[in-house]
Amino acid sequence: MLAKLKEFVKLHQNDMILLIGVILISLLSFAMGYIVAKEQEKEPIRIEQNIHEFRCEFYAPQK
Repeated sequence: MLAKLKEFVKLHQNDMILLIGVILISLLSFAMGYIVAKEQEKEPIRIEQNIHEFRCEFYAPQK
C-alpha cells in the first residue's frame, strides 16, 4: 500500500507541486487584497432622502 502511494507521488510530483503553488499564490493574493481593503476602510454610504420623497420630486417638480 505504501509502495503504491510512493509510486503515485513520484509519478505526479510535478502536478502536485504546480497545484500547491497555485493554491499558495491564490491564498496570498486573497490575503493581500483583504489587508489592503481593511486599510482603506471608508465611511459607509448613507441615504439621507426617503425614496418616496425622491419619487414625488422627480415626477412633480417643485415650482
